[in-house]
Amino acid sequence: MFIKSIELKNFRNYDELTLSFNDKVNFIVGDNAQGKTNLLEGIYMSSIGKSFRTSKDSEMIGFGKDLCKIKVEAQKNLFLSDVEITISREKGKSIKMDGVNIHKTSDLLENIYIVIFSPEDLKIVKDEPEKRRRFIDRELCLLKPAYYDCLNNYKKVLLQRNTYLKEKYIDRSVLDIWDMQFASYGARIISMRDIFIKKLAQISSKLHHNITNGRENLKIAYDPNVKIAEDQEAYLYKCIKDSYDNDMRLRTTTRGPHRDDIQFFIDKINVRNFGSQGQQRTSALSLKLAEIELIRNETGENAVLLLDDVMSELDQTRQEFLIRSLSDIQLFITSTEITENLKDVVSKGKIYKIEEGKIKL
Repeated sequence: MFIKSIELKNFRNYDELTLSFNDKVNFIVGDNAQGKTNLLEGIYMSSIGKSFRTSKDSEMIGFGKDLCKIKVEAQKNLFLSDVEITISREKGKSIKMDGVNIHKTSDLLENIYIVIFSPEDLKIVKDEPEKRRRFIDRELCLLKPAYYDCLNNYKKVLLQRNTYLKEKYIDRSVLDIWDMQFASYGARIISMRDIFIKKLAQISSKLHHNITNGRENLKIAYDPNVKIAEDQEAYLYKCIKDSYDNDMRLRTTTRGPHRDDIQFFIDKINVRNFGSQGQQRTSALSLKLAEIELIRNETGENAVLLLDDVMSELDQTRQEFLIRSLSDIQLFITSTEITENLKDVVSKGKIYKIEEGKIKL
């Protein structure tokens, strides 16, 4: 699978753009704040209907414009698939897939698989747990539309429960309605995360071993806020009930998968707390490469990889391993310049120079 073309209208700093891509390597060069990441954002939108940069769709509409449009065409084996997204300040967002309106974002999933790798991802090991949960959610949503729906329902129930906990008077029977729904959705999230992380851990361990020439052994482990149980729903429900006094005191929900985390260990040493910056970055690289391999294993499709200004953050050894590992998938690489290390890669693809939202081939 590869991205064949994109059309943008009033998207970020692009007034109008139509662009065809190379099926292997697309090198996007330009100074900072010229529109390199904006282009990748437009491509990424076709995968899950959301930005990797903002939760507010209106921010993607060009300054002084009422709406923006994104159309991406992808080649999937022997057939073409296109996704068209319109974002309006007044009417919100609408999505068409192969010319047909879709009413739920989850209907868009399992169509075009895209993975984004940015400098922020290199910090995933040492950053706060929220960043790691966001990574899990983003990738699971891509692979499992059922997870996307379950996660959205869980977030709604969590918001309603937290809002009710702030009321002056609490009726336990009313709270119990939220608790039962919370346990139902939460248990499914925990189970799907557990399976996903075990698969990811197995692949990333092998990749990390190769990157470090066998010097290090990486272990990634799911760290659930509520432990894994045979009857997950019943156990989560019990935990919620047991934490009632604490929840009332803090006026928020203190137990559940919204407080989950992932742990990284190299030879039994906690990488987040005691690992060097090099070990943290290599662990992050192993995680992202494992993500691509897992998508291939689960779907039979090669994901498209967007490398957003990440090459400059990696040393030569990691750069070479990354490129060597990705020879069979389509790459989009943004950078302010083409370094000596990348000249061989560039020769296999196409270069686009961006200046103030304009493309020069």
